[in-house]
Amino acid sequence: MSSKSEKTRSRVLQATLDLLEAGDPQLTRVSDIAKASGISRQALYLHFQTRAELLIAATKYLDEKVDVDAALADSRAATSGAARLDAFIHAWGNHIPVIYGVGRALMAMSDTDDEAKAAWEDRMAAVRHGCAAAVTALSSDGILRADLTKETATDLLWAILSVRNWEALTQSCGWTQDAYLAEMKRLAWVALIKS
Repeated sequence: MSSKSEKTRSRVLQATLDLLEAGDPQLTRVSDIAKASGISRQALYLHFQTRAELLIAATKYLDEKVDVDAALADSRAATSGAARLDAFIHAWGNHIPVIYGVGRALMAMSDTDDEAKAAWEDRMAAVRHGCAAAVTALSSDGILRADLTKETATDLLWAILSVRNWEALTQSCGWTQDAYLAEMKRLAWVALIKS
């Protein structure tokens, strides 16, 4: 991809994120994104064949901008299941406030917008993958609760760490980010690890 093409692609992705964070789902049509990017709708389709592809790319672009891989490095390098669990909760829990504006928009749009739903489900599948990796590490260490399958444990961890739970606790209930992280770690240990 040429430098000019890459710059245009980045401009489109940033414009998409800006419009999503603005909170008006009506402004996330391809024509609105193209206009905000300073290109034609046809030119936008040269970079992204569908709006769903564009929305998914925008969420991944945000992850790249904030270097989510660096944030997950401790989790991926952990030498025990318990350490991996704690590091994953820390990384994802601290990533939620970063992606919350975009996530809130995609969640709100998901009931009526299949492309927004696909974009949100793509990102939540990545979170689920991280949950599964933490659960696998617990299982490998022999400390996963015996009555849980890895699938059920992954379901539990994924639900505990949902953006909606973060939203309810920090935005509605007024919890601090530190309190949220501490309680999610404690809750995950109680839910998943043998006592």
